[in-house]
Amino acid sequence: MIFSSIPRLFKKSNAYYFWVSVFILIVLGITSSLYYSALKIDYVWRWFRIPQYFAYHDTVEIKAEITGEIESIQLKDEKAVIRVTGDDETESHTVPTSDIRVFEGDLISPGDILATYKKWRIGILMEGLWLTLKVSIIAIVFGIFIGLFTGIARISSNPALKWSAITYIEFIRGSPLLVQIFIWYFVLGTLINNILAIQGIAQIPPLWFGVAALAFFTGAYVAEMVRAGIQSIHFGQTEAAQSLGMTYIQSMRYIILPQALRRILPPLAGQFISLIKDSSLLGIIAIRELTKATREVITTSLQPFELWFVCAILYLILTFSLSMFVQYLERRTEVT
Repeated sequence: MIFSSIPRLFKKSNAYYFWVSVFILIVLGITSSLYYSALKIDYVWRWFRIPQYFAYHDTVEIKAEITGEIESIQLKDEKAVIRVTGDDETESHTVPTSDIRVFEGDLISPGDILATYKKWRIGILMEGLWLTLKVSIIAIVFGIFIGLFTGIARISSNPALKWSAITYIEFIRGSPLLVQIFIWYFVLGTLINNILAIQGIAQIPPLWFGVAALAFFTGAYVAEMVRAGIQSIHFGQTEAAQSLGMTYIQSMRYIILPQALRRILPPLAGQFISLIKDSSLLGIIAIRELTKATREVITTSLQPFELWFVCAILYLILTFSLSMFVQYLERRTEVT
């Protein structure tokens, strides 16, 4: 019996490797076609220029701020203290000794370079990636809270809570996210900032209106997931909790919601992955997230092919990491 199953396993293994080869050929074919098409339009691939948009070695210039004379240059270890004396003021700068541009007794004016040094700086793509991650995390956290309370209100017997939740859910789900971002930024943002300006309070940056738009958009979908998850739990468990003396809030907190959240975890992950991709719309209100940062780099470098591929890969890394994290949570919360 054991030996009779060996040929079947061998054939299955051959079929598996055959389809793996087909997949590799498909990928190579698509890549070759893209490369051939780029050659036909005389496009020059410059992948070697991509790393500088993640991190680069910048030259920092230390400039004089007053008119005067270099009084002294004191060396200490790998640092130097340059002291500048003017008519009625003095200044000193601590600089690396690697590239000092002046000597003692030199006459200088404001803006003259005293010394330079190299410093690693974060590139524009890395800044955009970090802002996308930051906006997404904040919007996800607020979206969970909004969706949780709205989902509970959606099934409440209180008509004010229930109808308010229904109105919010239907309005958000029934209008495009792009329109909601415009409303938050151009309408609500203008009204709120004008009121704050009249009161002498600092205005709210566009970033937070973008976060609010994403959070309320996500909250509406999370609310429906929470509602469906709560209603999927048998009503007998609520009755059993009440028979033990628990209040409605206690039964929700300790009995119903833990089971409901375990069931809605996969659709929640899908919604959060969509939120990360939807954050690319924030570029229209001057928020330099990943997509807007990529557009700015393309404008100056004229490298659309490489940069859009890099942008897509960065989004894939974010969404794939979140997907793996949710799968980990599913395994941890799985009931055996």
